[in-house]
Amino acid sequence: MDMDVESRLSLIRSIGEEVITTEELKQLLQTNDHPVAYDGFEPSGMAPIHFGVFRALNLKDLMKAGVRFTLLLADWHGWINNKMGGDLSAIRKVGEYFIEVWKGAGIDTSKVSVAWASDLVKDPEYWKKVVLVAKNTTVARATRCLTIMGRKEGEMQEVAQYLYPTMQVADIFHLGVDICQLGLDQRRANILARELAPKLGWKKPVLVHHHMLMGLQGMKQPDGFETDKAMDAEISSKMSKSRPESAIFVHDSADAVKGKLDKAYCPAKVVEGNPVLEYCRYILMRDGGSAFKEFKVERPAKFGGPVAFATYAELERSFAAGTLHPQDLKAATVSYLEKMVCPIREHFEKGKAKELYDFVRKQEVTR
Repeated sequence: MDMDVESRLSLIRSIGEEVITTEELKQLLQTNDHPVAYDGFEPSGMAPIHFGVFRALNLKDLMKAGVRFTLLLADWHGWINNKMGGDLSAIRKVGEYFIEVWKGAGIDTSKVSVAWASDLVKDPEYWKKVVLVAKNTTVARATRCLTIMGRKEGEMQEVAQYLYPTMQVADIFHLGVDICQLGLDQRRANILARELAPKLGWKKPVLVHHHMLMGLQGMKQPDGFETDKAMDAEISSKMSKSRPESAIFVHDSADAVKGKLDKAYCPAKVVEGNPVLEYCRYILMRDGGSAFKEFKVERPAKFGGPVAFATYAELERSFAAGTLHPQDLKAATVSYLEKMVCPIREHFEKGKAKELYDFVRKQEVTR
Protein backbone atom coordinates (compact mmCIF):
# COMPACT_ATOMS: atom_id res chain seq x y z
CA MET A 1 0.00 0.00 0.00
CA ASP A 2 1.55 3.29 -1.19
CA MET A 3 -0.61 5.77 0.73
CA ASP A 4 0.50 7.27 4.04
CA VAL A 5 -1.85 7.62 7.02
CA GLU A 6 -2.84 11.22 6.23
CA SER A 7 -3.69 10.35 2.61
CA ARG A 8 -5.75 7.36 3.72
CA LEU A 9 -7.53 9.50 6.30
CA SER A 10 -8.28 12.20 3.75
CA LEU A 11 -9.69 9.70 1.26
CA ILE A 12 -11.96 8.05 3.84
CA ARG A 13 -13.12 11.44 5.15
CA SER A 14 -14.05 12.43 1.58
CA ILE A 15 -16.57 9.57 1.67
CA GLY A 16 -17.94 10.30 5.13
CA GLU A 17 -20.39 13.15 5.47
CA GLU A 18 -20.23 12.36 9.17
CA VAL A 19 -17.25 10.67 10.85
CA ILE A 20 -17.48 9.59 14.49
CA THR A 21 -14.80 10.29 15.35
CA THR A 22 -12.02 11.58 13.09
CA GLU A 23 -9.43 11.17 15.85
CA GLU A 24 -10.44 7.54 16.41
CA LEU A 25 -10.30 6.90 12.66
CA LYS A 26 -6.78 8.34 12.52
CA GLN A 27 -5.67 6.18 15.44
CA LEU A 28 -7.17 3.13 13.73
CA LEU A 29 -5.24 3.82 10.52
CA GLN A 30 -2.02 4.39 12.46
CA THR A 31 -2.27 0.96 14.10
CA ASN A 32 -3.96 -1.10 11.37
CA ASP A 33 -2.97 -1.19 7.70
CA HIS A 34 -6.13 -3.10 6.80
CA PRO A 35 -9.08 -2.29 9.07
CA VAL A 36 -12.36 -4.02 8.30
CA ALA A 37 -15.41 -1.99 7.24
CA TYR A 38 -18.90 -3.13 6.39
CA ASP A 39 -22.04 -1.90 4.72
CA GLY A 40 -25.35 -3.75 4.82
CA PHE A 41 -28.00 -4.04 2.12
CA GLU A 42 -31.57 -5.26 2.23
CA PRO A 43 -32.14 -7.16 -1.04
CA SER A 44 -35.33 -5.41 -2.06
CA GLY A 45 -35.59 -4.79 -5.80
CA MET A 46 -33.78 -3.35 -8.80
CA ALA A 47 -30.62 -1.34 -8.21
CA PRO A 48 -30.70 2.45 -8.53
CA ILE A 49 -27.49 4.39 -9.17
CA HIS A 50 -27.02 5.23 -5.49
CA PHE A 51 -26.50 1.49 -4.94
CA GLY A 52 -24.91 0.34 -8.19
CA VAL A 53 -22.71 3.38 -8.91
CA PHE A 54 -22.36 5.70 -5.90
CA ARG A 55 -21.83 3.08 -3.21
CA ALA A 56 -19.58 1.08 -5.51
CA LEU A 57 -17.37 4.18 -5.86
CA ASN A 58 -17.29 4.53 -2.05
CA LEU A 59 -16.23 0.90 -1.77
CA LYS A 60 -13.44 1.29 -4.33
CA ASP A 61 -12.09 4.38 -2.55
CA LEU A 62 -12.07 2.58 0.80
CA MET A 63 -10.18 -0.32 -0.76
CA LYS A 64 -7.62 2.18 -2.12
CA ALA A 65 -7.16 3.34 1.48
CA GLY A 66 -6.31 -0.22 2.52
CA VAL A 67 -9.69 -1.05 4.04
CA ARG A 68 -10.90 -4.62 3.81
CA PHE A 69 -14.61 -4.64 3.15
CA THR A 70 -17.51 -6.89 4.13
CA LEU A 71 -20.72 -6.56 2.14
CA LEU A 72 -23.60 -7.87 4.26
CA LEU A 73 -26.63 -9.08 2.34
CA ALA A 74 -29.26 -8.56 5.00
CA ASP A 75 -31.84 -11.05 3.73
CA TRP A 76 -33.34 -11.76 7.16
CA HIS A 77 -33.58 -8.04 7.83
CA GLY A 78 -35.43 -7.60 4.54
CA TRP A 79 -37.75 -10.45 5.55
CA ILE A 80 -38.51 -8.72 8.86
CA ASN A 81 -39.05 -5.46 6.93
CA ASN A 82 -41.56 -7.21 4.62
CA LYS A 83 -39.51 -6.60 1.48
CA MET A 84 -40.46 -8.58 -1.64
CA GLY A 85 -43.82 -9.32 -0.02
CA GLY A 86 -42.05 -11.01 2.90
CA ASP A 87 -40.88 -13.91 0.68
CA LEU A 88 -37.47 -14.94 2.06
CA SER A 89 -36.56 -17.07 -0.97
CA ALA A 90 -37.27 -14.14 -3.30
CA ILE A 91 -35.21 -11.83 -1.08
CA ARG A 92 -32.31 -14.31 -1.28
CA LYS A 93 -32.53 -14.28 -5.08
CA VAL A 94 -32.44 -10.49 -5.12
CA GLY A 95 -29.31 -10.70 -2.95
CA GLU A 96 -27.66 -12.85 -5.63
CA TYR A 97 -28.67 -10.18 -8.16
CA PHE A 98 -27.01 -7.52 -5.96
CA ILE A 99 -23.71 -9.43 -6.19
CA GLU A 100 -23.98 -9.29 -9.98
CA VAL A 101 -24.60 -5.53 -9.80
CA TRP A 102 -21.32 -5.13 -7.89
CA LYS A 103 -19.51 -7.23 -10.50
CA GLY A 104 -20.98 -5.11 -13.29
CA ALA A 105 -19.85 -1.97 -11.45
CA GLY A 106 -16.26 -3.21 -11.58
CA ILE A 107 -15.91 -4.50 -8.02
CA ASP A 108 -13.63 -7.52 -7.78
CA THR A 109 -15.79 -9.67 -5.51
CA SER A 110 -12.80 -11.94 -4.83
CA LYS A 111 -11.25 -9.04 -2.90
CA VAL A 112 -14.24 -8.35 -0.65
CA SER A 113 -16.05 -10.54 1.85
CA VAL A 114 -19.72 -11.18 1.09
CA ALA A 115 -21.74 -12.23 4.14
CA TRP A 116 -25.38 -13.29 4.35
CA ALA A 117 -27.58 -12.65 7.36
CA SER A 118 -29.11 -16.08 6.76
CA ASP A 119 -25.68 -17.57 7.53
CA LEU A 120 -25.10 -15.42 10.62
CA VAL A 121 -28.36 -16.56 12.18
CA LYS A 122 -27.21 -20.20 12.13
CA ASP A 123 -24.68 -19.41 14.86
CA PRO A 124 -26.00 -19.54 18.47
CA GLU A 125 -23.31 -16.99 19.43
CA TYR A 126 -24.94 -14.52 17.04
CA TRP A 127 -28.27 -14.83 18.84
CA LYS A 128 -26.51 -14.47 22.18
CA LYS A 129 -25.22 -11.09 20.95
CA VAL A 130 -28.72 -10.11 19.75
CA VAL A 131 -30.15 -10.89 23.20
CA LEU A 132 -27.34 -9.03 24.98
CA VAL A 133 -27.98 -5.97 22.82
CA ALA A 134 -31.71 -6.22 23.50
CA LYS A 135 -31.20 -6.61 27.27
CA ASN A 136 -29.10 -3.45 27.32
CA THR A 137 -31.46 -1.33 25.19
CA THR A 138 -34.64 0.28 26.49
CA VAL A 139 -37.92 -0.13 24.60
CA ALA A 140 -37.98 3.63 23.96
CA ARG A 141 -34.47 3.57 22.47
CA ALA A 142 -35.27 0.56 20.30
CA THR A 143 -38.41 2.32 19.05
CA ARG A 144 -36.37 5.36 18.03
CA CYS A 145 -33.94 3.07 16.21
CA LEU A 146 -36.72 1.56 14.10
CA THR A 147 -36.36 4.45 11.63
CA ILE A 148 -33.25 2.67 10.25
CA MET A 149 -35.79 0.48 8.42
CA GLY A 150 -36.92 3.47 6.40
CA ARG A 151 -40.15 3.68 8.38
CA LYS A 152 -41.43 6.15 10.93
CA GLU A 153 -42.44 4.97 14.38
CA GLY A 154 -46.18 5.08 13.61
CA GLU A 155 -45.76 2.58 10.76
CA MET A 156 -44.59 -0.24 13.02
CA GLN A 157 -47.14 -3.03 13.36
CA GLU A 158 -45.20 -6.23 14.15
CA VAL A 159 -43.20 -7.32 17.19
CA ALA A 160 -40.66 -8.89 14.78
CA GLN A 161 -39.67 -5.40 13.66
CA TYR A 162 -38.07 -4.82 17.05
CA LEU A 163 -35.58 -7.56 16.17
CA TYR A 164 -34.26 -5.43 13.32
CA PRO A 165 -32.18 -2.84 15.22
CA THR A 166 -30.92 -5.39 17.77
CA MET A 167 -29.83 -7.68 14.91
CA GLN A 168 -28.18 -4.82 13.06
CA VAL A 169 -26.16 -3.87 16.13
CA ALA A 170 -25.26 -7.53 16.70
CA ASP A 171 -24.11 -7.76 13.05
CA ILE A 172 -21.43 -5.14 13.74
CA PHE A 173 -19.93 -7.10 16.62
CA HIS A 174 -20.38 -10.56 15.12
CA LEU A 175 -18.61 -9.52 11.90
CA GLY A 176 -15.81 -7.96 13.94
CA VAL A 177 -15.78 -4.71 12.00
CA ASP A 178 -13.64 -1.67 12.77
CA ILE A 179 -15.65 0.77 10.63
CA CYS A 180 -19.39 1.05 9.97
CA GLN A 181 -19.57 2.58 6.49
CA LEU A 182 -23.31 3.00 6.01
CA GLY A 183 -25.61 5.83 5.02
CA LEU A 184 -26.70 8.60 7.36
CA ASP A 185 -30.09 6.90 7.67
CA GLN A 186 -28.42 4.07 9.63
CA ARG A 187 -26.72 6.25 12.23
CA ARG A 188 -29.10 5.46 15.13
CA ALA A 189 -28.17 1.76 15.14
CA ASN A 190 -24.48 2.56 14.72
CA ILE A 191 -24.47 5.06 17.58
CA LEU A 192 -26.25 2.53 19.78
CA ALA A 193 -23.46 0.05 18.93
CA ARG A 194 -20.81 2.58 19.99
CA GLU A 195 -22.58 3.19 23.29
CA LEU A 196 -23.04 -0.50 24.08
CA ALA A 197 -19.53 -1.65 23.06
CA PRO A 198 -17.63 -0.63 26.23
CA LYS A 199 -20.45 -1.87 28.46
CA LEU A 200 -20.44 -5.30 26.81
CA GLY A 201 -16.67 -5.48 26.37
CA TRP A 202 -16.79 -5.40 22.59
CA LYS A 203 -14.80 -3.36 20.04
CA LYS A 204 -16.24 0.13 19.52
CA PRO A 205 -16.62 0.85 15.80
CA VAL A 206 -15.68 4.06 14.02
CA LEU A 207 -18.63 5.47 12.06
CA VAL A 208 -18.19 6.77 8.52
CA HIS A 209 -21.67 7.75 7.33
CA HIS A 210 -21.94 8.53 3.65
CA HIS A 211 -24.23 11.06 2.00
CA MET A 212 -27.75 10.02 0.98
CA LEU A 213 -28.05 10.64 -2.74
CA MET A 214 -31.08 12.82 -3.46
CA GLY A 215 -34.06 11.68 -5.53
CA LEU A 216 -34.98 13.44 -8.77
CA GLN A 217 -37.76 15.41 -7.05
CA GLY A 218 -35.16 17.44 -5.14
CA MET A 219 -35.13 18.26 -1.45
CA LYS A 220 -38.29 17.34 0.46
CA GLN A 221 -39.54 18.54 3.80
CA PRO A 222 -38.22 16.62 6.83
CA ASP A 223 -40.32 13.55 7.51
CA GLY A 224 -39.60 12.51 11.10
CA PHE A 225 -36.59 10.20 10.77
CA GLU A 226 -34.07 12.31 12.71
CA THR A 227 -34.16 15.11 15.28
CA ASP A 228 -31.57 17.06 13.27
CA LYS A 229 -33.67 18.91 10.65
CA ALA A 230 -30.97 19.12 7.98
CA MET A 231 -30.11 15.43 8.35
CA ASP A 232 -33.79 14.50 8.43
CA ALA A 233 -34.42 16.42 5.20
CA GLU A 234 -31.55 14.56 3.52
CA ILE A 235 -32.85 11.15 4.61
CA SER A 236 -36.44 12.05 3.65
CA SER A 237 -35.28 13.14 0.18
CA LYS A 238 -33.13 10.13 -0.66
CA MET A 239 -33.45 8.27 -3.93
CA SER A 240 -35.68 5.24 -3.42
CA LYS A 241 -36.21 2.11 -5.50
CA SER A 242 -39.76 1.93 -4.12
CA ARG A 243 -40.47 5.30 -5.80
CA PRO A 244 -39.25 4.63 -9.37
CA GLU A 245 -40.02 8.18 -10.45
CA SER A 246 -37.42 9.44 -7.95
CA ALA A 247 -34.61 7.15 -9.08
CA ILE A 248 -32.31 6.37 -11.98
CA PHE A 249 -31.69 2.62 -12.22
CA VAL A 250 -28.57 0.87 -13.50
CA HIS A 251 -30.72 -0.83 -16.15
CA ASP A 252 -32.13 2.44 -17.54
CA SER A 253 -31.22 3.18 -21.15
CA ALA A 254 -29.61 6.50 -22.10
CA ASP A 255 -33.03 7.61 -23.39
CA ALA A 256 -34.68 6.64 -20.11
CA VAL A 257 -32.05 8.52 -18.10
CA LYS A 258 -32.53 11.55 -20.36
CA GLY A 259 -36.29 11.41 -19.90
CA LYS A 260 -35.96 11.27 -16.12
CA LEU A 261 -33.36 14.04 -15.90
CA ASP A 262 -35.40 16.27 -18.21
CA LYS A 263 -38.12 16.20 -15.54
CA ALA A 264 -35.73 16.51 -12.59
CA TYR A 265 -35.82 19.49 -10.26
CA CYS A 266 -33.09 21.84 -11.52
CA PRO A 267 -34.10 25.55 -11.50
CA ALA A 268 -31.64 28.01 -13.03
CA LYS A 269 -29.05 29.31 -10.55
CA VAL A 270 -30.45 27.14 -7.69
CA VAL A 271 -27.77 24.98 -6.08
CA GLU A 272 -29.44 23.86 -2.86
CA GLY A 273 -31.65 20.80 -3.22
CA ASN A 274 -30.65 20.33 -6.86
CA PRO A 275 -30.34 16.58 -7.62
CA VAL A 276 -28.60 17.07 -10.99
CA LEU A 277 -25.79 19.04 -9.38
CA GLU A 278 -25.67 16.46 -6.62
CA TYR A 279 -25.04 13.61 -9.04
CA CYS A 280 -22.19 15.66 -10.51
CA ARG A 281 -20.74 16.32 -7.05
CA TYR A 282 -20.95 12.83 -5.57
CA ILE A 283 -20.59 10.63 -8.66
CA LEU A 284 -19.15 12.36 -11.71
CA MET A 285 -16.80 14.89 -10.06
CA ARG A 286 -16.38 13.40 -6.59
CA ASP A 287 -13.68 14.31 -4.09
CA GLY A 288 -10.80 11.89 -3.84
CA GLY A 289 -10.69 11.42 -7.62
CA SER A 290 -13.48 10.87 -10.12
CA ALA A 291 -13.66 8.64 -13.17
CA PHE A 292 -13.36 11.65 -15.47
CA LYS A 293 -10.58 14.23 -15.78
CA GLU A 294 -13.05 16.94 -16.71
CA PHE A 295 -16.76 17.56 -17.11
CA LYS A 296 -17.33 18.88 -20.62
CA VAL A 297 -20.57 20.56 -21.65
CA GLU A 298 -21.27 20.65 -25.37
CA ARG A 299 -23.38 23.59 -26.53
CA PRO A 300 -23.76 25.76 -29.67
CA ALA A 301 -21.55 28.83 -30.13
CA LYS A 302 -24.55 31.12 -29.74
CA PHE A 303 -24.94 29.84 -26.17
CA GLY A 304 -21.24 30.21 -25.34
CA GLY A 305 -19.81 27.14 -27.09
CA PRO A 306 -18.32 24.06 -25.40
CA VAL A 307 -17.03 24.52 -21.86
CA ALA A 308 -15.07 22.16 -19.60
CA PHE A 309 -14.89 22.09 -15.79
CA ALA A 310 -11.94 20.57 -13.93
CA THR A 311 -13.64 20.55 -10.52
CA TYR A 312 -17.14 20.43 -9.11
CA ALA A 313 -16.60 23.81 -7.41
CA GLU A 314 -16.05 25.40 -10.84
CA LEU A 315 -19.20 23.77 -12.20
CA GLU A 316 -21.30 24.90 -9.24
CA ARG A 317 -20.05 28.50 -9.49
CA SER A 318 -20.92 28.65 -13.19
CA PHE A 319 -24.41 27.25 -12.60
CA ALA A 320 -25.08 29.56 -9.63
CA ALA A 321 -23.99 32.56 -11.72
CA GLY A 322 -26.37 31.61 -14.53
CA THR A 323 -23.63 31.08 -17.14
CA LEU A 324 -24.52 27.37 -17.35
CA HIS A 325 -28.12 26.64 -18.35
CA PRO A 326 -30.04 23.77 -16.65
CA GLN A 327 -30.69 22.01 -19.96
CA ASP A 328 -26.99 22.07 -20.86
CA LEU A 329 -26.11 20.74 -17.42
CA LYS A 330 -28.70 17.97 -17.73
CA ALA A 331 -27.52 16.95 -21.22
CA ALA A 332 -23.90 16.65 -20.07
CA THR A 333 -24.94 14.75 -16.92
CA VAL A 334 -26.87 12.23 -19.05
CA SER A 335 -23.79 11.70 -21.21
CA TYR A 336 -21.44 11.03 -18.30
CA LEU A 337 -23.91 8.93 -16.29
CA GLU A 338 -24.40 6.76 -19.37
CA LYS A 339 -20.66 6.02 -19.41
CA MET A 340 -20.90 4.76 -15.84
CA VAL A 341 -24.18 2.88 -16.13
CA CYS A 342 -23.57 1.24 -19.52
CA PRO A 343 -21.07 -1.44 -18.30
CA ILE A 344 -23.48 -2.49 -15.54
CA ARG A 345 -26.43 -2.64 -17.95
CA GLU A 346 -24.39 -4.72 -20.41
CA HIS A 347 -23.32 -7.12 -17.63
CA PHE A 348 -26.96 -8.21 -17.35
CA GLU A 349 -27.43 -9.05 -21.02
CA LYS A 350 -26.46 -12.72 -20.70
CA GLY A 351 -25.87 -15.69 -18.43
CA LYS A 352 -26.66 -15.91 -14.73
CA ALA A 353 -26.83 -12.12 -14.42
CA LYS A 354 -29.59 -11.94 -17.04
CA GLU A 355 -31.57 -14.73 -15.34
CA LEU A 356 -31.41 -12.90 -12.01
CA TYR A 357 -32.36 -9.56 -13.58
CA ASP A 358 -35.32 -11.20 -15.34
CA PHE A 359 -36.45 -12.59 -11.98
CA VAL A 360 -36.08 -9.31 -10.08
CA ARG A 361 -37.86 -7.11 -12.61
CA LYS A 362 -40.90 -9.40 -12.50
CA GLN A 363 -41.23 -9.03 -8.73
CA GLU A 364 -43.51 -6.50 -7.14
CA VAL A 365 -41.36 -4.17 -5.06
CA THR A 366 -42.85 -3.63 -1.59
CA ARG A 367 -41.79 -0.71 0.55
